[in-house]
Amino acid sequence: MSGTSTTIDDVAERSASGTSPHGPGAAVVEPPEGARARDRGPLTDDTFALHLDEALAATRAVLHDHLAQGAARAATGGRPVVDLWTDLADQVGGKLVRPRLTLAAYLGLGGRDLGAVAPVAAAQELLHTAMLVHDDLLDHDETRRGRSNLAGATRSRLAAAGTDGSRADVHVQAAALLGGDLAIAGAFELVLSSTAAPGERLAVTRQLVRAVQVAVAGEVLDVSGPLLAPGDVDPALVAELKTATYTCVVPLVCGAILAGADAASRASLETYGRALGVAFQLVDDLLGVFGDPRVTGKSALSDLREGKRTLLLASAYRHAEPADVALLDQHVGRADLTEAGAAVVRDVMRRTAAPDAVRASVAHHLDEARAAAVELPAPLGRYLLDLADSFADRAV
Repeated sequence: MSGTSTTIDDVAERSASGTSPHGPGAAVVEPPEGARARDRGPLTDDTFALHLDEALAATRAVLHDHLAQGAARAATGGRPVVDLWTDLADQVGGKLVRPRLTLAAYLGLGGRDLGAVAPVAAAQELLHTAMLVHDDLLDHDETRRGRSNLAGATRSRLAAAGTDGSRADVHVQAAALLGGDLAIAGAFELVLSSTAAPGERLAVTRQLVRAVQVAVAGEVLDVSGPLLAPGDVDPALVAELKTATYTCVVPLVCGAILAGADAASRASLETYGRALGVAFQLVDDLLGVFGDPRVTGKSALSDLREGKRTLLLASAYRHAEPADVALLDQHVGRADLTEAGAAVVRDVMRRTAAPDAVRASVAHHLDEARAAAVELPAPLGRYLLDLADSFADRAV
């Protein structure tokens, strides 16, 4: 595995610029109108990123306004409530890959009204923020990509006020739980603010409900996984439930709903999103053991200490000789696992060709995503094809 970052957010941003290698940017959708991007004529592969950037700017503005208004309303509740909103706002943003997918599907399938889609795209980002906040709570993490997360910011503020250690724990946990809840509620509030027709808003709301319910199912399987033998867990199912549905499928389908897309296009987006999302999670799991934390922002010890039931670990156990099984049993799942112990586990994984098995599965899912992308109209199909190809370039 290379040291290059392979987060889906990084890849989505890089693949959104430049000319597609999959065909001449010829035809396609018209630019948004009303609350619309500036009229540049027909949208081609070469101009798709420009329109997407304008839609992303509108989405960022919606997010900013929502969080600012929430913090203003919170002022009546006192400083702790304002602090919670401020810390939540500090976690929102980044590359907006999930809004980007919603906007790409909407624009690529003929959508025109940014007032309809920008709030829904913003909702995807708030839902993502909620997932991160709650996931960090479950993992007892107080940093993310080298920065304090919502829980960590709360602990720092408490420590500055003289409250630390176990006395602060209950407040830190409460802040993470409640901050995630605020983000989930905000996602639904944003959908309600969309100018889309009532029926479309209802359909999008159902997709958000689906995203939450499926992600919760994935989290339950992920958290309970270490209680089971590595071979008794289905890592691809966990990846689909925990990551693929809310990260890729639901954002794409929401854009298609708002654009009034036909059933065939929505089915292709479902297939594409599921395949790409699973591939992303498999690569993330690989980086969790073999990646460079200075590049990925992700610990190369935490997954092994947790005993996370990944395809990487399952493949290693499946093909290990008895002596290597004993080494895995000795080190995996130890909360005090050292770098030296992790190196032993990595050696076993290499001997069993577990990383190669994961890469082969990633390649299979990316091929499935590509096959779905070519069924979609251009430039959307080529944009999604480029995204899968760009991801493949960094999954080696």
